[in-house]
Amino acid sequence: MLLEPNPTNVCFGCGGANTRGMLLTFEQDDSARRIVGNFRLGAEYQGGGGFIHGGIIATVLDEVMGKVNRFRGVRAVTAELNVEYLKPVRVDEDLIVEAHEVEKSGRNLHHVGEIRNQAGQVLARGRGRFVIIEPRESRGENTAEIARDNKSS
Repeated sequence: MLLEPNPTNVCFGCGGANTRGMLLTFEQDDSARRIVGNFRLGAEYQGGGGFIHGGIIATVLDEVMGKVNRFRGVRAVTAELNVEYLKPVRVDEDLIVEAHEVEKSGRNLHHVGEIRNQAGQVLARGRGRFVIIEPRESRGENTAEIARDNKSS
């Protein structure tokens, strides 16, 4: 399933209503439970010397990992984000970003993501912890499970 920028969403990373935003598009792979995106960032996102700014790299990883929450049918926010900058990410380079879940613990969802170049080299890696904020009883889950999860987080 293609996840295109929503024209009413002002999110800097994936919203379509933000004229200064990145307009990131992703593909939701339901069978592998992964989110994948292809993108290219121009000079307006650079830090120094023709390389993408580290904060922008973190933003892309946060966006792709945040989309993984869709597989759980929940709304969750970033609680922690750790980024490893392994190699410089060049301006105007075709890139791939991918993320998946590695663990669920109560209301905490743990995801990992990577940014790779077209040759498959990992340029940056992220780990994120997302906390579910939307009540799940509206999604058909029982209140006993919700209470138990709230105690463990």
